[in-house]
Amino acid sequence: MSETTRRIQDLEACVDAVIDRVGKRITLGLPLGLGKPVRFVNALYERARHDSSLQLHIVTALSLQVPRGSSSLERRFLEPFVKRLYGDIPELAYARDVSAGRLPPNVTVSEFFFKAGAFLNNQSQQRHYVCTNYTHAVRDLMALGVNVIGQMVAPGDGDQLSLSCNPDLTLDLLPLLREREAEGEPVALVAEINRQLPFLGHHAAVPASAFDLVYEHPASDYPLFSAPQMAISPEDHLIGFYASSLLKDGGTLQVGIGSLGAALVHSTILRHKRTDAWRAVQQRLRLAERFPVTTALGGDGPFEHGLYGCSEMMVDGFLHLMAAGVLTREVFEDEDLQRLVNEGRVGMTPSLEALDALREAGVIDSPLRARDVQWLVQYGVFRDDVVLRGGRLAVGEIGLDGDLDDDGSRAAVARHCLGQRLAGGRVLHGGFYLGPAAFYQALRDLTDVQRERICMTSVNFINHLYDHRFGRQALKVAQRRHGRFINSAMMHTLSGAAVSDGLEDGRVVSGVGGQYNFVAMAHELPGARSILTLRACRESGGRTVSNIVFNYGHCTIPRHLRDLVITEYGIADLRGQPDEQVYLRLIRIADSRFQAELLGQAQKAGKVDPAFRLPDDWQRNTPESVRDALAAAGDGSFPAFPFGRDLTDEELTLGKALNGLKAATATRRGKLATFWQALRAGEAPERYQPYLKRMGLDRARTPRNRLDRRLVILALNRLDLPEDRSRSDATNTES
Repeated sequence: MSETTRRIQDLEACVDAVIDRVGKRITLGLPLGLGKPVRFVNALYERARHDSSLQLHIVTALSLQVPRGSSSLERRFLEPFVKRLYGDIPELAYARDVSAGRLPPNVTVSEFFFKAGAFLNNQSQQRHYVCTNYTHAVRDLMALGVNVIGQMVAPGDGDQLSLSCNPDLTLDLLPLLREREAEGEPVALVAEINRQLPFLGHHAAVPASAFDLVYEHPASDYPLFSAPQMAISPEDHLIGFYASSLLKDGGTLQVGIGSLGAALVHSTILRHKRTDAWRAVQQRLRLAERFPVTTALGGDGPFEHGLYGCSEMMVDGFLHLMAAGVLTREVFEDEDLQRLVNEGRVGMTPSLEALDALREAGVIDSPLRARDVQWLVQYGVFRDDVVLRGGRLAVGEIGLDGDLDDDGSRAAVARHCLGQRLAGGRVLHGGFYLGPAAFYQALRDLTDVQRERICMTSVNFINHLYDHRFGRQALKVAQRRHGRFINSAMMHTLSGAAVSDGLEDGRVVSGVGGQYNFVAMAHELPGARSILTLRACRESGGRTVSNIVFNYGHCTIPRHLRDLVITEYGIADLRGQPDEQVYLRLIRIADSRFQAELLGQAQKAGKVDPAFRLPDDWQRNTPESVRDALAAAGDGSFPAFPFGRDLTDEELTLGKALNGLKAATATRRGKLATFWQALRAGEAPERYQPYLKRMGLDRARTPRNRLDRRLVILALNRLDLPEDRSRSDATNTES
């Protein structure tokens, strides 16, 4: 703890104070994603830009940037949207210069996780990428010589600050850096207060004295960077549906960001609140017959016992699950209590039987001691006003004997001491959060009771089973019953390896993050399973290609950790299976356009019996079958935006039209053909005017603008908009 924490209101003075403490060789550690202190970082970077003697190495992950179009049409589409969502948010100056390739020679930026695909062609970032598991990031930051930490924090009462969106690494870095300081190496720990950031307590709450410098300037507080809601395609919805069938009532859930995670949340809520509609899809898919693993591991009814969330990333879906009454299973920080709750010997309503179970487990004694009473009050077994005074229980003016073997004392304890409900339970542990603006507002609007049930904490508590200062391994095992760790992959090989972070030519798409941690944990925890989700195919270079491949020159998850894999065509249960079954089960959930080729490759390699033939039932894996399955629940059951959207009606239609245009021009031949068709396109009908106006092309005077206008008209023609349709249907699952 710092005994000389300085509160500063001037950015230049803050930068001066950091340099005074550590000198001009600065290795700056910044949180992943949202928690970067933008004002301080920009001031420090600006100083380095103008002072070449200052050597600045920024080590972080996921430096957030507003989207920028690569073509004139993309820019026309994005600029109004970006202004609306991000107009008041300062950009990270170093991130802008990284993307533009104009970092000064004295500044280096190393990241261990990229926004997917953002730096595929950025050689500098590819060279400086640090490949590490999320749980090893603290170790690697220390090895890189981090001597300055900067973090955005939320103010609390008195001297309290909240690490809020990013306690993930900071909670473990702070004490390590203090140790480094005690050994004679100077460090500077900088907090930047932003009142827009929701305050979250428990592990995330730290005293201001944990930092050396606290920058506070309310007038320049800025809105939080948001990640807009993504449309959920029919394929994503069906993947989410399959995943929801594997959730065990009373179990544990980890899920990531993106449309696949949102699809899972939506189907989970559908299963809980509209069970008949959910079961209609289940029956249409013949789930129990075709994929019996769903019966063995999951369920098809409401979540009467609820789920507990334990996820490195707290996505907005967890709040939707809380509101729907799904995320309700509470876990506790005491191993013995958690075990007794799991066994059903201690219920959520305190009772004499619960006291007997606690005594039998050695948690409390009889007669009750002071520490027993303190423990019982802490966890709500006893009322808050119960104390031990002079060897006797006291509740206000009432004095009681604490002998649990005496019938009269037991009756008095039951009447005067027992609490209403167990206290201290958490329904969610998260390491960091990032999401839409509505998500941040929902966090700010949480009631005290709701906020108490969420604990933002260290990623090493969440992603590892090993002992941690917030909980031993035995506690984690007891809390994480029936764990379902659900993450997405880009590709999957027939041998069982998953490709999630990079390409076979060595380029990094994103990063390992915590995926390996959760896959490995699923193999260690009793009753837990790893579930990797991916779309069966994708568009690449103007053609459709399979995401299930025979082999690939890079993997994120090795084949010996193969487990459950889901595409829109079903579930492959790979754990403990011989290679032939692994190959066949993955072929079974591939798109039918690629099954014969995959089977041929497997048979040529000697992995599948040459006599095997594709069953008719397997060869129905088509996009049409996806829409047919979802239709069983009735219209509107699987909307494109079940949790709201940031795009207007016109923007939804334009986005779809421009995506089609981009796919059509992915090859040189396609580009030439599209340009020729655009030049021959007729004038826009009246119903196109709102779209052209949104693109700023209602009046096109320059040759470039006239070409762009004709391209948009062509793209809208290809959507075949109805005559009476001047607005897109935002709830259509085709979006």
